[in-house]
Amino acid sequence: MAFGMNTIIVYKWLLQSTSSAVRRASFDASTAVSAAIVLLLAALVLMPLFWLAVTSFSNDAKAFTLAHYRQLVADPAFAKPLWTTLWTSAAVGLGCVGAAAPMAWLVSRTDLPGKRTWRTLILASFVTPPFLGAFAWVLLGGPNAGLINQAYYALRGVKPFDAAPLVDIFSAWGMVFVMALYTFPYVFTFAANALDAIPGDLEEASAILGAPPWRTALHITLPLVLPALLGGFLVAFLQAMTLFGTPAILALPAGVDTMTTKIWSLFQFPPQLGLAAAASLPLLVITVVLLRAQAAIVGRRGYSVIGGKRGSAGQAVRLRGFTVPGVALFVFVLGCSIFLPYGVLARTAFLRNWSAPLAGNLSLEHWRFVFLEFSQTRLALFNTFVLGVSAATAGTILVTLVAYLSLRRLVRGHRYLAFLATAPVAIPGIVLAVGLFLSYTHPPLVLYGTLAIIFLAYVTKELPVGYQQVTSSIRAVHPELEDASRILGATRLRALFDITTPLIRNGVIATWIFIFIGSIRELSATILLFTARTKTISVTMFDLRESNDWGPIAVLSLTMLAITFVLIAVVHHFTNARLR
Repeated sequence: MAFGMNTIIVYKWLLQSTSSAVRRASFDASTAVSAAIVLLLAALVLMPLFWLAVTSFSNDAKAFTLAHYRQLVADPAFAKPLWTTLWTSAAVGLGCVGAAAPMAWLVSRTDLPGKRTWRTLILASFVTPPFLGAFAWVLLGGPNAGLINQAYYALRGVKPFDAAPLVDIFSAWGMVFVMALYTFPYVFTFAANALDAIPGDLEEASAILGAPPWRTALHITLPLVLPALLGGFLVAFLQAMTLFGTPAILALPAGVDTMTTKIWSLFQFPPQLGLAAAASLPLLVITVVLLRAQAAIVGRRGYSVIGGKRGSAGQAVRLRGFTVPGVALFVFVLGCSIFLPYGVLARTAFLRNWSAPLAGNLSLEHWRFVFLEFSQTRLALFNTFVLGVSAATAGTILVTLVAYLSLRRLVRGHRYLAFLATAPVAIPGIVLAVGLFLSYTHPPLVLYGTLAIIFLAYVTKELPVGYQQVTSSIRAVHPELEDASRILGATRLRALFDITTPLIRNGVIATWIFIFIGSIRELSATILLFTARTKTISVTMFDLRESNDWGPIAVLSLTMLAITFVLIAVVHHFTNARLR
């Protein structure tokens, strides 16, 4: 019996020693990396919000106060911009639905000619920065010198100041019009995807029973696509509410303030940081509520189609005499969002005087000025590319690690990783900028005045886009490939870099390019964080607007558009390679 007990004790000791040796031999750094990533995400996302809340409840003596919120509620100077923001955003959302819903139906359900071309052109409208569209529409719809009004005055045979302009883009409704031009692609994408997913059998059954196409669309198609339209409306509302560039360029000269321009004005001398923080929180709360509502509406199971072949559109509806109106709708919307703006920017870039006729006015003067004489161009280009490359590289590495750890459920609290990576989608750019300004303008870490604070803004703002892109790529890689690597002795990090990363290479490259594009065109966050030495291309264009240097603005706009479309072509190439 004693011998048996001793044998059992020795066996247990050997088993424990072997297990400890195995644990030491197979040390995996993923736990430490996970903890570091959680802390980093919390610092990027939560710390700006923390300082935003603290500052909004503090007075100059750092004591608790509600004075900022009382002023926010009682002062008409704040109530009016909030009301303007809400009604203009609602108008943008309704306008987007009114234009995008029929356009989506035409390309998804009818025999409209050139449907693929129209979809491609809508993508061009989608990737155009709204503030570039606002610049272009100043040249088109300015009340006196705008080209549309010049043509109108010429047709009537009157001088600019002798008659009311046909178009006055410097107004709240002008701002609504331009914001809708560059927001409707969101609604179009929602509606077109929903229509593509609806089986055509339902509509064919309605037609067989004798219903005309308009009644089928109204009673069959519309109820099924309604959740997507409501979700698109909320996204359009959200985009319009958080924009800074378009209101600052078009509405501010007319004396119309929105919440974003009001927050920006609070940073002018002398800065009112407590009020700026308090004014930022309502935007944050409204954004969170809208995103939750959008997710609830789009995710409602009551609208699911049971049965039928997914994506089978059935026989296309013949437009017959409505073909011309259908094409005219696309020509008008895309003409206002792409052809006219791009055309006027190209025209302005090559003319000495943009409002004068072409004859004897062609010149490369603005190009020479921007790239050879204007001292701020080189610095702005350098800063923009340094920020774009560094934010894209750091952001891609970060979202790849976060997506891998959260999707593979390798650590406790993996859901919190995903939440922190997607949370910045609920933080408007200018609100994030206020939070970062308040976080890094005092010890122990003072970053204001350096590129680092703008870098943090770009990485944080682009986290959701990068995370969603990488997530879709990692889901396509089966975990068994990594398990095989683990069986052969590789750590999780080694499996990620040696097995998973090569398989998701195209998705990672596309993520890098998307973050780069989002960074070089960012204005809302940059406008509060830049200094004389940290200007970017977008800020430089905004500054040139104050001196009415439209030729250099057009040159920089075309440069930014060229970079964007080249990178979009690269993304398209890698996406096609992945599909092949």
